[in-house]
Amino acid sequence: MTALSLRQIVAQELARIGFEAVSRPPERARSTVFIAALPGFAVRSYPSGRRVYIVQRRIGGRMRTVTIGNAAVMTDAVARDVASSILLRCQIGENPADTRATVRSAPAFPAFLDEYWQRMARQWKPRTIETHDGYRRLHLDNAFVGKFVDQIETADVARWLARLTDGSGPGAANRCLSILHSMMRKAEDWGYRAEGSNPCAGVKANRRRRCERFLSDQELARLGQALRNAEATHPMHAAAVTVILLTGCRKSEILGLRWSEVKGNRLMLSDSKTGARTVWLGDEARAVLNRLGRRKPADRVFRLNGSSRNALDWFWRTARNDAALPEVRLHDLRHSFASFAARRSETLPIIGKLLGHAKVTSTARYAHLDDASALSAAEIIGNSILDASHISKRARRPAISSMAQLCAAPPCR
Repeated sequence: MTALSLRQIVAQELARIGFEAVSRPPERARSTVFIAALPGFAVRSYPSGRRVYIVQRRIGGRMRTVTIGNAAVMTDAVARDVASSILLRCQIGENPADTRATVRSAPAFPAFLDEYWQRMARQWKPRTIETHDGYRRLHLDNAFVGKFVDQIETADVARWLARLTDGSGPGAANRCLSILHSMMRKAEDWGYRAEGSNPCAGVKANRRRRCERFLSDQELARLGQALRNAEATHPMHAAAVTVILLTGCRKSEILGLRWSEVKGNRLMLSDSKTGARTVWLGDEARAVLNRLGRRKPADRVFRLNGSSRNALDWFWRTARNDAALPEVRLHDLRHSFASFAARRSETLPIIGKLLGHAKVTSTARYAHLDDASALSAAEIIGNSILDASHISKRARRPAISSMAQLCAAPPCR
């Protein structure tokens, strides 16, 4: 039903009861007044009384119209200055309506999420796909409901991150923010957002809690005993943990290791978190692998019952409890490997090569020195300065060289 037919029905019903319909004056069409001093610049008036400044220009055979602003809040001089700039840019080939055309072509966020996944997932590793699919299902599929991808602002992302942090924790929120940041960068590359408009750029991720845990000599001794005790019942599990400890490998690298990648005194990994890499094996690590007995090249080195990841996690929880290390993660063995290398004065590039890091900055957070080593170094340096300066003649305490000496040393007075 049109407005005209509705008015006719109203008039008929009023006439039936003896009333005459009130006639409405015809609405005035909008009018546009062009400013002769600046061709293309005009003031457009609407029947409601609203007035706006516009610029019209024929580009590519089509008449393009761009609204500058409302005349109620913008002076004529300001509008004229903006119009001059727009017309000048049109003369050098820019199209002022391109931004509006881009906005109209931008998909809704759910549609863009589907497109991003289809185009990018083929470049991801299987483990990355598994992880990203989980984050998408839990935290991205229902995010920014009702918004187009170009309408998402920094404030929207900040509110979403805050809700996600409260509900799922800072770690999951940071991972999702990283995924969204990549999505918005691709939205710019694919023409859905203006260049440099990534709304995630102005949002700070949650502060990360550094896990600085590494094992002392005494803790390693307890862990070694626990692994030896487990060899009788779970030899394959104990061997896998031992190789992780002796090489600093990631859990995924050891669980995915195949015999075709074991080459003498090295592991030639075809894939890892940072791509293909070489892992050097010491004598003890080689001995552990030799005791397993070599099988077909395509066979996995560590064949665990059920899901390899779950089976190793279960074994690790048992082994760490037997070693009285209930809070230590399996990944902390990798920290410990790097820490022992740092205590032997190995350089960060060498440690990074052993760990398979692409950047030295990634290695720096693993290169811890334990309290005993740091205290010993401070004592030695301080004694050297005293010898050279003769500042004090008091008796010096000997440098502490081990954690056991640190624990046995009397407190300073």
